[in-house]
Amino acid sequence: MIFIIIIGMSLVTMLPRIIPAFLVEKIIFKDWINKWLSAIPYAALGAMIFPGVLYVKENDPSVGIIGGLVAIILAFLGLNVMFVVVGAILTVLLITM
Repeated sequence: MIFIIIIGMSLVTMLPRIIPAFLVEKIIFKDWINKWLSAIPYAALGAMIFPGVLYVKENDPSVGIIGGLVAIILAFLGLNVMFVVVGAILTVLLITM
């Protein structure tokens, strides 16, 4: 009985993940939909990072915001991701010293 339950639960969680993967390959989306879908990972990453930026220093969200702005500027300059991260960290470190 437990084995049947495990198989059933695995099918219930596996099917909703596998079926769209096969269907999406066969569907041709318009260009604006593809552009919108390609932005989803960046939006999700921003949604996970931004709350942490506000809590870099307790009772002073401006420190994290300044560090975030430095990271944005460095990213727009086309620097490597490691330099962007280190630049933001150094900015916050220098502000809090």
